[in-house]
Amino acid sequence: MQKATFTNFRSPSQLLRLVLPFIFLASFGLGGVHAQSQFPNKPIRYVIPFPPGGATDNIARPLAAELGVLVKWNIVIDNKPGAGANIGAELVAKAPADGYTWLMGSVGTHGINQPLYTQGGGKLPFDPIKDFAPVTLVAEFGNVLVVNPDWAKRNNINSVNDLIRYARANPGKVNMASSGNGTSIHMAGELFKSMTKTYMVHLPYRGSPPAVADLIAGNVDIMFDNIPSAINFIKAGRLKALAVTSAKRSPALPDLPTVAEAANLPGYEATSWFGILVPANTPPDLVRLINTEAVRAINSPAVREKYAAMGAEPVGNTPEQFANFIKSEIAKWTRVVKESGAKVD
Repeated sequence: MQKATFTNFRSPSQLLRLVLPFIFLASFGLGGVHAQSQFPNKPIRYVIPFPPGGATDNIARPLAAELGVLVKWNIVIDNKPGAGANIGAELVAKAPADGYTWLMGSVGTHGINQPLYTQGGGKLPFDPIKDFAPVTLVAEFGNVLVVNPDWAKRNNINSVNDLIRYARANPGKVNMASSGNGTSIHMAGELFKSMTKTYMVHLPYRGSPPAVADLIAGNVDIMFDNIPSAINFIKAGRLKALAVTSAKRSPALPDLPTVAEAANLPGYEATSWFGILVPANTPPDLVRLINTEAVRAINSPAVREKYAAMGAEPVGNTPEQFANFIKSEIAKWTRVVKESGAKVD
């Protein structure tokens, strides 16, 4: 059998047509590798859709700092609160898909808000699935039911059952603060109201810090706050904690019962989670690179120690796992919104 040689081709143009696709593929691959090796060549904007000092902010900052140490990435935190975190999420959804704009997404932006804001024909300014590329789930934890200590003392409220009895006897007289419509803090309260057949007035704030400040001041009565933003106030005695909203007790507050066990409410569970997302159509090689380094930072001793002190559990998974998790969360909270009758206040 005759061996194929370049002399077998009748013309140079015939040879060129054969090898041109291979030249193109090779150059494309090298270009992708080169682009990845140059990333990042400018600061990365990390959008936190809540004010400084809240749980979302507290989870993001140690991670950003550790990435600065491990891989020398310059990550700039940009707090963009408002509209139940929808303002910050929309900003990232519409940003260039170049890996330089991140969102610290949450159970609100990528679990609760779609069913909550679209009920009755409403519409979100972004699609939590189509407009984002998930990178990794960073951390998760339960919330904690806290009350103003003076208010609790005046009304003899020392347990979850005391609160339920008081709320039933005084419908509409208990004010329930949250960090905004659609947040885990809001929905933990709505689920509680639904399961206990109580009516409490929801007061949404622009983030957890101002809501907690008003709770401490006595301007509102109760809140289902994130553990990281409430724990120091609990330890200082400025807030009275009644129970955690997770399915099991929190290592950060081991003496507190769960709402389910304290009030005999089997099935009650409301947890918070936070993860990195980038705009849809971000090149897959960049998503993988960000994922690799972010997971390395999440699993570092420095970050794990800080998260443990907050009562947060570090995760760090693949983009595919995070994408599937988001889909399951939207399905879960769609059911809760429907069953509880929750609405945007």
